[in-house]
Amino acid sequence: MSTVEERPAGGSLPVTMDARVAELAELRERVLAGPSQRATEAQKGKGKLTVRERLELLFDKGTFAETEAFRRHRATGFGLEDRKPHSDGVVTGWGQIDGRTVFAYAHDFRIFGGALGEAHAQKIHKLMDLAETAGAPVVGLCDGAGARIQEGVTALAGYGGIFQRNVRNSGVIPQISVIMGPCAGGAAYSPALTDFVFMVRGTSQMFITGPDVVQAVTGEQITQEGLGGADVHAGTSGVAHFAYDDEEQCLEDVRHLLSYLPANNRELPPAEVPDDPADRRTEALLTLVPADPNRAYDMRRVIEEIADHGEYFEVHERWAPNIICALTRLGGQVVGIVANQPQSMAGVLDIESSEKAARFVQTCDSFNIPLVSLVDVPGFLPGVDQEHNGVIRHGAKLLYAYCNATVPRISLVLRKAYGGAYIVMDSRSIGADIALAWPTNEIAVMGAEGAANVVFRREIAASDDPEAVRKARIDEYRDELMHPYYAAERGLVDDVVDPAETRSVLIGALRMLRDKHAPLPTRKHGNQPQ
Repeated sequence: MSTVEERPAGGSLPVTMDARVAELAELRERVLAGPSQRATEAQKGKGKLTVRERLELLFDKGTFAETEAFRRHRATGFGLEDRKPHSDGVVTGWGQIDGRTVFAYAHDFRIFGGALGEAHAQKIHKLMDLAETAGAPVVGLCDGAGARIQEGVTALAGYGGIFQRNVRNSGVIPQISVIMGPCAGGAAYSPALTDFVFMVRGTSQMFITGPDVVQAVTGEQITQEGLGGADVHAGTSGVAHFAYDDEEQCLEDVRHLLSYLPANNRELPPAEVPDDPADRRTEALLTLVPADPNRAYDMRRVIEEIADHGEYFEVHERWAPNIICALTRLGGQVVGIVANQPQSMAGVLDIESSEKAARFVQTCDSFNIPLVSLVDVPGFLPGVDQEHNGVIRHGAKLLYAYCNATVPRISLVLRKAYGGAYIVMDSRSIGADIALAWPTNEIAVMGAEGAANVVFRREIAASDDPEAVRKARIDEYRDELMHPYYAAERGLVDDVVDPAETRSVLIGALRMLRDKHAPLPTRKHGNQPQ
Protein backbone atom coordinates (compact mmCIF):
# COMPACT_ATOMS: atom_id res chain seq x y z
CA MET A 1 0.00 0.00 0.00
CA SER A 2 1.50 3.29 -1.05
CA THR A 3 1.31 6.40 1.11
CA VAL A 4 2.13 10.04 0.63
CA GLU A 5 3.96 11.53 3.59
CA GLU A 6 3.99 15.13 4.65
CA ARG A 7 5.71 16.83 7.54
CA PRO A 8 3.68 19.89 8.47
CA ALA A 9 5.31 22.86 10.17
CA GLY A 10 6.11 22.30 13.80
CA GLY A 11 7.30 18.75 13.31
CA SER A 12 3.96 17.00 13.80
CA LEU A 13 3.51 13.38 12.71
CA PRO A 14 3.26 12.69 8.95
CA VAL A 15 -0.21 12.58 7.36
CA THR A 16 -0.95 9.53 5.24
CA MET A 17 -3.12 9.24 2.15
CA ASP A 18 -5.35 6.81 4.05
CA ALA A 19 -5.98 9.44 6.70
CA ARG A 20 -6.84 12.04 4.08
CA VAL A 21 -9.21 9.67 2.32
CA ALA A 22 -10.89 8.85 5.60
CA GLU A 23 -11.21 12.55 6.31
CA LEU A 24 -12.77 13.06 2.86
CA ALA A 25 -15.25 10.23 3.42
CA GLU A 26 -16.27 11.65 6.78
CA LEU A 27 -16.74 15.13 5.34
CA ARG A 28 -18.75 13.82 2.41
CA GLU A 29 -20.96 11.85 4.78
CA ARG A 30 -21.68 15.01 6.79
CA VAL A 31 -22.53 16.93 3.61
CA LEU A 32 -24.90 14.18 2.43
CA ALA A 33 -26.60 14.04 5.84
CA GLY A 34 -27.55 17.71 5.69
CA PRO A 35 -27.30 20.48 8.27
CA SER A 36 -29.14 18.75 11.12
CA GLN A 37 -31.73 16.14 11.97
CA ARG A 38 -33.98 18.91 13.23
CA ALA A 39 -33.89 20.67 9.87
CA THR A 40 -34.66 17.41 8.10
CA GLU A 41 -37.61 16.73 10.37
CA ALA A 42 -38.93 20.23 9.71
CA GLN A 43 -38.72 19.60 5.97
CA LYS A 44 -40.55 16.30 6.34
CA GLY A 45 -43.14 17.95 8.56
CA LYS A 46 -44.13 20.16 5.63
CA GLY A 47 -44.81 17.09 3.50
CA LYS A 48 -41.67 17.61 1.44
CA LEU A 49 -38.79 15.30 0.54
CA THR A 50 -35.20 16.29 1.21
CA VAL A 51 -33.11 17.55 -1.68
CA ARG A 52 -31.20 14.28 -2.05
CA GLU A 53 -34.33 12.16 -1.88
CA ARG A 54 -35.67 14.21 -4.78
CA LEU A 55 -32.51 13.71 -6.81
CA GLU A 56 -32.62 9.96 -6.16
CA LEU A 57 -36.14 9.85 -7.61
CA LEU A 58 -35.22 12.00 -10.60
CA PHE A 59 -32.10 10.17 -11.76
CA ASP A 60 -31.37 6.56 -12.59
CA LYS A 61 -30.12 4.84 -9.46
CA GLY A 62 -26.50 5.55 -8.61
CA THR A 63 -25.80 7.84 -11.57
CA PHE A 64 -25.87 11.31 -9.99
CA ALA A 65 -22.46 13.01 -9.91
CA GLU A 66 -22.38 16.07 -7.67
CA THR A 67 -20.33 19.20 -8.29
CA GLU A 68 -19.03 21.63 -5.68
CA ALA A 69 -20.48 19.76 -2.72
CA PHE A 70 -17.97 21.47 -0.42
CA ARG A 71 -18.64 25.02 -1.63
CA ARG A 72 -19.16 27.64 1.10
CA HIS A 73 -20.14 31.28 0.95
CA ARG A 74 -17.64 34.01 1.80
CA ALA A 75 -20.09 36.65 3.01
CA THR A 76 -19.74 38.42 6.33
CA GLY A 77 -22.07 40.41 8.52
CA PHE A 78 -25.45 39.62 10.05
CA GLY A 79 -23.94 36.47 11.54
CA LEU A 80 -23.12 34.87 8.20
CA GLU A 81 -19.43 34.57 9.07
CA ASP A 82 -20.42 32.06 11.76
CA ARG A 83 -22.71 30.04 9.46
CA LYS A 84 -20.91 28.53 6.49
CA PRO A 85 -22.54 25.19 5.70
CA HIS A 86 -21.20 23.10 2.85
CA SER A 87 -23.13 23.23 -0.48
CA ASP A 88 -24.48 26.70 0.45
CA GLY A 89 -28.06 25.56 0.06
CA VAL A 90 -28.03 24.13 -3.47
CA VAL A 91 -27.00 20.74 -4.85
CA THR A 92 -25.72 20.71 -8.43
CA GLY A 93 -24.60 17.93 -10.75
CA TRP A 94 -25.50 15.58 -13.54
CA GLY A 95 -26.68 12.02 -13.98
CA GLN A 96 -28.61 9.67 -16.23
CA ILE A 97 -32.36 9.58 -16.86
CA ASP A 98 -33.29 6.50 -18.87
CA GLY A 99 -29.63 6.31 -19.81
CA ARG A 100 -29.39 9.87 -21.14
CA THR A 101 -27.34 12.66 -19.54
CA VAL A 102 -29.32 15.37 -17.72
CA PHE A 103 -28.06 18.21 -15.49
CA ALA A 104 -29.87 19.42 -12.38
CA TYR A 105 -29.67 21.93 -9.58
CA ALA A 106 -31.81 21.53 -6.48
CA HIS A 107 -32.35 23.97 -3.62
CA ASP A 108 -31.91 22.64 -0.09
CA PHE A 109 -34.50 24.45 2.01
CA ARG A 110 -32.80 23.19 5.18
CA ILE A 111 -29.87 25.56 4.53
CA PHE A 112 -30.75 29.26 4.67
CA GLY A 113 -34.26 28.33 3.52
CA GLY A 114 -32.78 27.60 0.07
CA ALA A 115 -32.15 31.33 -0.33
CA LEU A 116 -29.78 32.36 -3.13
CA GLY A 117 -26.49 34.04 -2.33
CA GLU A 118 -23.33 34.67 -4.34
CA ALA A 119 -21.76 31.20 -3.98
CA HIS A 120 -25.15 29.52 -4.39
CA ALA A 121 -25.74 31.41 -7.65
CA GLN A 122 -22.25 30.70 -8.98
CA LYS A 123 -22.84 26.99 -8.55
CA ILE A 124 -25.99 27.23 -10.65
CA HIS A 125 -24.23 29.40 -13.26
CA LYS A 126 -21.46 26.81 -13.64
CA LEU A 127 -23.98 23.98 -13.88
CA MET A 128 -25.97 25.76 -16.60
CA ASP A 129 -22.80 26.59 -18.54
CA LEU A 130 -21.71 22.98 -18.34
CA ALA A 131 -25.11 21.78 -19.57
CA GLU A 132 -24.87 24.17 -22.50
CA THR A 133 -21.38 22.90 -23.35
CA ALA A 134 -22.45 19.26 -23.08
CA GLY A 135 -25.69 19.87 -24.98
CA ALA A 136 -27.97 18.28 -22.38
CA PRO A 137 -31.20 19.28 -20.58
CA VAL A 138 -31.29 21.20 -17.29
CA VAL A 139 -33.82 20.47 -14.53
CA GLY A 140 -34.19 22.94 -11.66
CA LEU A 141 -35.79 21.67 -8.44
CA CYS A 142 -36.92 24.94 -6.86
CA ASP A 143 -37.49 25.13 -3.11
CA GLY A 144 -36.04 28.44 -1.98
CA ALA A 145 -37.02 31.58 -0.13
CA GLY A 146 -35.68 33.95 -2.79
CA ALA A 147 -32.62 36.17 -2.58
CA ARG A 148 -30.48 35.94 0.55
CA ILE A 149 -31.23 39.31 2.11
CA GLN A 150 -28.03 39.35 4.18
CA GLU A 151 -25.95 39.38 0.98
CA GLY A 152 -27.84 42.30 -0.54
CA VAL A 153 -27.41 43.24 -4.19
CA THR A 154 -24.87 40.44 -4.74
CA ALA A 155 -27.70 37.95 -4.42
CA LEU A 156 -29.82 39.88 -6.91
CA ALA A 157 -26.94 39.84 -9.39
CA GLY A 158 -26.87 36.07 -8.98
CA TYR A 159 -30.44 35.87 -10.25
CA GLY A 160 -29.50 38.05 -13.20
CA GLY A 161 -26.87 35.50 -14.21
CA ILE A 162 -29.44 32.71 -14.10
CA PHE A 163 -31.94 34.66 -16.19
CA GLN A 164 -29.30 35.50 -18.78
CA ARG A 165 -28.42 31.82 -19.13
CA ASN A 166 -32.10 30.83 -19.29
CA VAL A 167 -32.51 33.09 -22.29
CA ARG A 168 -29.23 32.12 -23.95
CA ASN A 169 -30.14 28.44 -23.74
CA SER A 170 -33.77 28.94 -24.78
CA GLY A 171 -34.44 26.69 -27.74
CA VAL A 172 -30.94 25.20 -27.43
CA ILE A 173 -31.33 22.70 -24.59
CA PRO A 174 -34.57 21.73 -22.82
CA GLN A 175 -35.04 23.60 -19.54
CA ILE A 176 -37.50 22.29 -16.96
CA SER A 177 -38.48 23.94 -13.66
CA VAL A 178 -39.98 21.86 -10.86
CA ILE A 179 -41.48 24.00 -8.09
CA MET A 180 -41.37 22.01 -4.84
CA GLY A 181 -41.64 24.81 -2.29
CA PRO A 182 -41.73 28.61 -2.26
CA CYS A 183 -40.61 30.49 -5.36
CA ALA A 184 -41.24 34.19 -4.82
CA GLY A 185 -40.14 37.56 -6.13
CA GLY A 186 -37.37 37.59 -8.71
CA ALA A 187 -36.89 33.84 -8.30
CA ALA A 188 -40.18 33.25 -10.14
CA TYR A 189 -38.82 34.68 -13.38
CA SER A 190 -36.41 31.85 -14.03
CA PRO A 191 -39.20 29.22 -14.23
CA ALA A 192 -41.17 31.61 -16.44
CA LEU A 193 -38.23 31.61 -18.88
CA THR A 194 -37.93 27.82 -19.04
CA ASP A 195 -39.75 25.42 -21.37
CA PHE A 196 -41.90 23.55 -18.84
CA VAL A 197 -43.02 24.21 -15.25
CA PHE A 198 -44.15 21.50 -12.80
CA MET A 199 -45.79 22.21 -9.43
CA VAL A 200 -46.91 20.22 -6.38
CA ARG A 201 -50.22 20.95 -4.67
CA GLY A 202 -50.11 22.16 -1.10
CA THR A 203 -46.35 22.68 -0.86
CA SER A 204 -45.34 24.83 -3.83
CA GLN A 205 -46.25 28.45 -4.48
CA MET A 206 -45.11 31.05 -7.02
CA PHE A 207 -45.80 34.77 -6.90
CA ILE A 208 -44.04 38.07 -7.41
CA THR A 209 -45.46 39.69 -4.26
CA GLY A 210 -46.76 37.61 -1.37
CA PRO A 211 -50.13 37.80 0.41
CA ASP A 212 -48.90 40.33 3.01
CA VAL A 213 -47.76 42.79 0.36
CA VAL A 214 -50.94 42.25 -1.65
CA GLN A 215 -53.05 43.03 1.39
CA ALA A 216 -50.99 46.09 2.29
CA VAL A 217 -51.22 47.55 -1.21
CA THR A 218 -54.68 46.49 -2.40
CA GLY A 219 -56.49 45.44 0.77
CA GLU A 220 -57.16 41.98 -0.69
CA GLN A 221 -56.81 39.05 1.70
CA ILE A 222 -55.62 35.76 0.25
CA THR A 223 -53.54 32.74 1.26
CA GLN A 224 -50.27 31.72 -0.36
CA GLU A 225 -51.99 28.75 -1.97
CA GLY A 226 -54.85 30.89 -3.23
CA LEU A 227 -52.45 33.46 -4.63
CA GLY A 228 -49.88 31.25 -6.29
CA GLY A 229 -50.55 27.57 -5.63
CA ALA A 230 -50.30 24.74 -8.14
CA ASP A 231 -53.98 24.71 -9.09
CA VAL A 232 -54.01 28.49 -9.58
CA HIS A 233 -51.09 28.39 -11.98
CA ALA A 234 -52.17 25.20 -13.75
CA GLY A 235 -55.77 26.27 -14.29
CA THR A 236 -56.02 30.07 -14.07
CA SER A 237 -52.75 31.82 -14.93
CA GLY A 238 -51.23 29.20 -17.19
CA VAL A 239 -47.83 29.67 -15.55
CA ALA A 240 -47.56 25.96 -14.68
CA HIS A 241 -47.87 23.23 -17.31
CA PHE A 242 -48.41 20.39 -14.83
CA ALA A 243 -49.72 20.01 -11.24
CA TYR A 244 -49.47 16.96 -8.97
CA ASP A 245 -50.60 15.78 -5.56
CA ASP A 246 -47.18 14.53 -4.48
CA GLU A 247 -43.52 14.92 -5.32
CA GLU A 248 -43.04 11.30 -6.35
CA GLN A 249 -45.58 11.46 -9.19
CA CYS A 250 -44.30 14.87 -10.19
CA LEU A 251 -40.71 13.67 -10.60
CA GLU A 252 -41.86 10.54 -12.39
CA ASP A 253 -43.56 12.70 -15.00
CA VAL A 254 -40.49 14.92 -15.33
CA ARG A 255 -38.66 11.78 -16.38
CA HIS A 256 -41.53 10.89 -18.72
CA LEU A 257 -41.48 14.33 -20.36
CA LEU A 258 -37.75 14.04 -21.00
CA SER A 259 -38.38 10.79 -22.90
CA TYR A 260 -40.09 12.89 -25.60
CA LEU A 261 -37.39 15.57 -25.84
CA PRO A 262 -34.01 15.54 -27.60
CA ALA A 263 -30.91 16.41 -25.62
CA ASN A 264 -30.52 19.62 -27.60
CA ASN A 265 -31.68 21.44 -30.73
CA ARG A 266 -29.14 19.67 -32.93
CA GLU A 267 -30.71 16.26 -32.37
CA LEU A 268 -33.99 14.61 -33.26
CA PRO A 269 -36.23 13.53 -30.38
CA PRO A 270 -35.66 9.94 -29.19
CA ALA A 271 -37.46 7.40 -31.36
CA GLU A 272 -38.72 4.02 -30.26
CA VAL A 273 -38.96 0.80 -32.22
CA PRO A 274 -42.62 0.82 -33.32
CA ASP A 275 -44.67 -2.16 -32.16
CA ASP A 276 -48.09 -0.66 -32.89
CA PRO A 277 -48.72 -1.35 -36.61
CA ALA A 278 -48.48 1.77 -38.76
CA ASP A 279 -51.31 0.50 -40.93
CA ARG A 280 -53.65 -0.13 -37.99
CA ARG A 281 -57.11 1.02 -39.05
CA THR A 282 -58.91 3.45 -36.76
CA GLU A 283 -62.46 2.26 -37.36
CA ALA A 284 -63.70 3.85 -34.13
CA LEU A 285 -63.25 7.29 -35.68
CA LEU A 286 -66.11 6.58 -38.08
CA THR A 287 -68.58 6.82 -35.19
CA LEU A 288 -66.61 8.69 -32.54
CA VAL A 289 -66.78 12.03 -34.38
CA PRO A 290 -70.39 13.03 -35.25
CA ALA A 291 -71.00 14.19 -38.80
CA ASP A 292 -73.30 16.88 -37.40
CA PRO A 293 -70.99 19.90 -36.93
CA ASN A 294 -73.04 21.14 -33.97
CA ARG A 295 -72.58 18.02 -31.83
CA ALA A 296 -69.71 17.92 -29.35
CA TYR A 297 -67.22 15.09 -28.82
CA ASP A 298 -63.96 14.58 -26.95
CA MET A 299 -60.94 15.21 -29.19
CA ARG A 300 -58.81 13.26 -26.72
CA ARG A 301 -60.54 10.12 -27.95
CA VAL A 302 -59.37 10.93 -31.48
CA ILE A 303 -55.79 11.32 -30.27
CA GLU A 304 -55.98 8.01 -28.43
CA GLU A 305 -57.11 6.26 -31.61
CA ILE A 306 -54.27 7.51 -33.79
CA ALA A 307 -51.40 7.53 -31.23
CA ASP A 308 -49.11 4.55 -30.68
CA HIS A 309 -50.90 2.37 -28.12
CA GLY A 310 -53.26 5.27 -27.42
CA GLU A 311 -50.65 6.99 -25.24
CA TYR A 312 -49.99 10.72 -25.14
CA PHE A 313 -48.69 13.31 -22.65
CA GLU A 314 -50.87 16.40 -22.45
CA VAL A 315 -49.33 19.80 -21.72
CA HIS A 316 -51.32 22.55 -19.95
CA GLU A 317 -54.26 20.17 -19.56
CA ARG A 318 -56.27 22.41 -17.24
CA TRP A 319 -55.54 25.80 -18.80
CA ALA A 320 -57.39 26.92 -21.94
CA PRO A 321 -59.10 23.52 -22.34
CA ASN A 322 -60.67 24.51 -25.66
CA ILE A 323 -57.39 23.51 -27.29
CA ILE A 324 -55.29 20.41 -26.63
CA CYS A 325 -51.49 20.35 -26.80
CA ALA A 326 -49.86 16.97 -26.36
CA LEU A 327 -46.71 14.98 -27.05
CA THR A 328 -47.15 11.48 -28.43
CA ARG A 329 -45.62 9.00 -30.86
CA LEU A 330 -46.76 7.95 -34.31
CA GLY A 331 -44.87 4.99 -35.75
CA GLY A 332 -42.35 5.31 -32.92
CA GLN A 333 -41.53 8.94 -33.78
CA VAL A 334 -42.28 11.82 -31.38
CA VAL A 335 -44.84 14.36 -32.63
CA GLY A 336 -46.60 17.35 -31.13
CA ILE A 337 -50.39 17.40 -31.40
CA VAL A 338 -52.34 20.68 -31.51
CA ALA A 339 -56.07 20.02 -31.57
CA ASN A 340 -59.26 22.02 -31.10
CA GLN A 341 -61.48 20.56 -28.38
CA PRO A 342 -65.19 20.69 -29.36
CA GLN A 343 -66.12 19.54 -25.87
CA SER A 344 -65.00 22.92 -24.45
CA MET A 345 -66.43 26.16 -25.83
CA ALA A 346 -67.12 24.31 -29.11
CA GLY A 347 -63.38 24.40 -29.79
CA VAL A 348 -63.19 28.12 -30.56
CA LEU A 349 -59.90 29.96 -30.42
CA ASP A 350 -59.62 32.74 -27.85
CA ILE A 351 -56.83 34.68 -26.14
CA GLU A 352 -55.68 31.94 -23.78
CA SER A 353 -55.93 29.04 -26.22
CA SER A 354 -53.98 31.02 -28.82
CA GLU A 355 -51.20 31.73 -26.32
CA LYS A 356 -51.14 28.13 -25.13
CA ALA A 357 -50.90 26.67 -28.62
CA ALA A 358 -48.39 29.28 -29.82
CA ARG A 359 -46.01 28.47 -26.99
CA PHE A 360 -46.34 24.74 -27.65
CA VAL A 361 -45.74 25.15 -31.39
CA GLN A 362 -42.60 27.20 -30.68
CA THR A 363 -41.33 24.61 -28.22
CA CYS A 364 -41.85 21.75 -30.68
CA ASP A 365 -40.17 23.72 -33.46
CA SER A 366 -37.20 24.51 -31.19
CA PHE A 367 -36.57 20.84 -30.51
CA ASN A 368 -37.27 19.32 -33.93
CA ILE A 369 -40.63 17.79 -33.01
CA PRO A 370 -43.01 17.50 -36.02
CA LEU A 371 -46.46 19.05 -35.65
CA VAL A 372 -49.82 17.46 -36.39
CA SER A 373 -52.83 19.80 -36.15
CA LEU A 374 -56.30 18.31 -35.74
CA VAL A 375 -58.72 21.01 -36.81
CA ASP A 376 -62.36 21.41 -35.81
CA VAL A 377 -62.72 25.13 -35.18
CA PRO A 378 -65.79 27.37 -35.65
CA GLY A 379 -63.76 30.59 -35.43
CA PHE A 380 -62.44 33.02 -32.85
CA LEU A 381 -64.50 33.70 -29.74
CA PRO A 382 -66.55 36.90 -30.23
CA GLY A 383 -67.02 39.38 -27.40
CA VAL A 384 -66.14 42.80 -26.09
CA ASP A 385 -63.75 41.37 -23.47
CA GLN A 386 -61.88 39.39 -26.09
CA GLU A 387 -61.47 42.38 -28.39
CA HIS A 388 -60.53 44.81 -25.62
CA ASN A 389 -58.02 42.38 -24.16
CA GLY A 390 -56.27 42.00 -27.49
CA VAL A 391 -57.51 38.81 -29.16
CA ILE A 392 -56.05 40.19 -32.40
CA ARG A 393 -52.48 40.32 -31.14
CA HIS A 394 -52.83 37.13 -29.07
CA GLY A 395 -54.33 35.22 -31.98
CA ALA A 396 -51.46 36.51 -34.10
CA LYS A 397 -49.03 34.75 -31.75
CA LEU A 398 -50.33 31.37 -32.91
CA LEU A 399 -50.27 32.48 -36.53
CA TYR A 400 -46.68 33.70 -36.13
CA ALA A 401 -45.58 30.48 -34.40
CA TYR A 402 -46.93 28.27 -37.19
CA CYS A 403 -45.56 30.45 -39.98
CA ASN A 404 -42.14 30.49 -38.33
CA ALA A 405 -41.98 26.73 -37.70
CA THR A 406 -39.65 24.73 -39.95
CA VAL A 407 -40.39 21.25 -38.60
CA PRO A 408 -42.65 18.89 -40.59
CA ARG A 409 -46.24 20.22 -40.38
CA ILE A 410 -49.39 18.25 -41.17
CA SER A 411 -52.92 19.59 -40.73
CA LEU A 412 -56.09 17.51 -40.77
CA VAL A 413 -59.55 19.09 -40.88
CA LEU A 414 -62.05 16.78 -39.20
CA ARG A 415 -65.18 18.94 -39.45
CA LYS A 416 -65.48 22.72 -39.17
CA ALA A 417 -62.72 25.09 -40.28
CA TYR A 418 -64.16 28.58 -40.53
CA GLY A 419 -62.68 31.99 -41.24
CA GLY A 420 -59.43 33.28 -39.80
CA ALA A 421 -59.30 30.44 -37.30
CA TYR A 422 -58.99 27.97 -40.20
CA ILE A 423 -56.02 29.90 -41.55
CA VAL A 424 -54.37 30.18 -38.14
CA MET A 425 -54.68 26.43 -37.43
CA ASP A 426 -51.83 25.64 -39.84
CA SER A 427 -53.68 25.73 -43.14
CA ARG A 428 -51.87 25.07 -46.40
CA SER A 429 -51.82 28.81 -47.09
CA ILE A 430 -49.49 29.49 -44.12
CA GLY A 431 -47.10 26.68 -44.88
CA ALA A 432 -48.46 23.30 -43.78
CA ASP A 433 -46.49 20.68 -45.71
CA ILE A 434 -49.46 18.34 -46.03
CA ALA A 435 -53.09 19.43 -45.68
CA LEU A 436 -55.65 16.65 -45.22
CA ALA A 437 -59.38 16.52 -44.54
CA TRP A 438 -62.05 14.03 -43.67
CA PRO A 439 -65.16 13.78 -45.86
CA THR A 440 -67.05 15.59 -43.10
CA ASN A 441 -64.97 18.76 -43.50
CA GLU A 442 -66.57 22.17 -43.88
CA ILE A 443 -63.88 24.66 -44.88
CA ALA A 444 -65.36 28.10 -45.46
CA VAL A 445 -65.27 31.77 -44.52
CA MET A 446 -68.07 31.10 -42.03
CA GLY A 447 -70.93 28.69 -41.38
CA ALA A 448 -73.63 28.39 -44.03
CA GLU A 449 -76.27 30.02 -41.82
CA GLY A 450 -74.18 33.09 -41.11
CA ALA A 451 -73.00 33.37 -44.70
CA ALA A 452 -76.53 33.18 -46.12
CA ASN A 453 -77.75 35.83 -43.68
CA VAL A 454 -75.02 38.21 -44.88
CA VAL A 455 -74.94 37.50 -48.61
CA PHE A 456 -78.69 37.22 -49.12
CA ARG A 457 -79.82 39.64 -46.41
CA ARG A 458 -81.82 41.93 -48.67
CA GLU A 459 -83.43 39.09 -50.62
CA ILE A 460 -84.49 37.36 -47.42
CA ALA A 461 -85.88 40.57 -45.93
CA ALA A 462 -87.90 41.36 -49.09
CA SER A 463 -89.34 37.86 -49.43
CA ASP A 464 -92.93 36.95 -48.58
CA ASP A 465 -91.57 33.85 -46.84
CA PRO A 466 -88.20 34.84 -45.32
CA GLU A 467 -87.64 31.53 -43.55
CA ALA A 468 -88.15 29.48 -46.70
CA VAL A 469 -85.83 31.74 -48.69
CA ARG A 470 -83.24 31.68 -45.91
CA LYS A 471 -83.28 27.87 -45.82
CA ALA A 472 -82.97 27.66 -49.59
CA ARG A 473 -80.03 30.05 -49.64
CA ILE A 474 -78.32 28.22 -46.77
CA ASP A 475 -78.61 24.96 -48.71
CA GLU A 476 -77.35 26.68 -51.85
CA TYR A 477 -74.30 28.15 -50.09
CA ARG A 478 -73.50 24.82 -48.47
CA ASP A 479 -73.81 22.91 -51.75
CA GLU A 480 -71.75 25.40 -53.74
CA LEU A 481 -68.98 26.44 -51.35
CA MET A 482 -68.92 24.04 -48.39
CA HIS A 483 -69.01 20.56 -49.87
CA PRO A 484 -66.17 18.26 -48.74
CA TYR A 485 -64.20 18.53 -51.98
CA TYR A 486 -64.35 22.28 -52.59
CA ALA A 487 -60.96 22.96 -50.96
CA ALA A 488 -59.43 19.84 -52.52
CA GLU A 489 -60.54 20.94 -55.98
CA ARG A 490 -58.61 24.17 -55.48
CA GLY A 491 -55.44 22.59 -54.14
CA LEU A 492 -55.92 23.80 -50.57
CA VAL A 493 -56.30 20.21 -49.36
CA ASP A 494 -53.92 17.51 -50.60
CA ASP A 495 -56.26 14.62 -49.96
CA VAL A 496 -59.63 13.73 -48.48
CA VAL A 497 -59.01 10.62 -46.36
CA ASP A 498 -61.11 7.86 -44.87
CA PRO A 499 -61.14 8.43 -41.08
CA ALA A 500 -60.31 4.75 -40.59
CA GLU A 501 -57.03 5.31 -42.44
CA THR A 502 -56.03 8.43 -40.50
CA ARG A 503 -53.19 6.82 -38.53
CA SER A 504 -51.53 5.18 -41.52
CA VAL A 505 -51.82 8.34 -43.66
CA LEU A 506 -50.27 10.52 -40.94
CA ILE A 507 -47.39 8.10 -40.32
CA GLY A 508 -46.70 7.86 -44.04
CA ALA A 509 -46.60 11.64 -44.40
CA LEU A 510 -44.31 12.00 -41.38
CA ARG A 511 -41.90 9.44 -42.81
CA MET A 512 -41.79 11.35 -46.07
CA LEU A 513 -41.08 14.64 -44.23
CA ARG A 514 -38.51 13.23 -41.82
CA ASP A 515 -35.57 14.93 -43.55
CA LYS A 516 -37.37 18.20 -44.26
CA HIS A 517 -35.08 21.20 -44.59
CA ALA A 518 -36.63 24.67 -44.62
CA PRO A 519 -34.12 27.44 -43.85
CA LEU A 520 -35.41 30.80 -42.70
CA PRO A 521 -34.21 34.15 -44.06
CA THR A 522 -31.07 35.56 -42.48
CA ARG A 523 -32.08 37.86 -39.65
CA LYS A 524 -31.23 38.66 -36.08
CA HIS A 525 -34.67 37.52 -34.90
CA GLY A 526 -38.29 38.11 -35.77
CA ASN A 527 -40.51 40.64 -34.03
CA GLN A 528 -43.32 38.40 -32.90
CA PRO A 529 -46.62 39.77 -31.59
CA GLN A 530 -46.81 40.48 -27.88
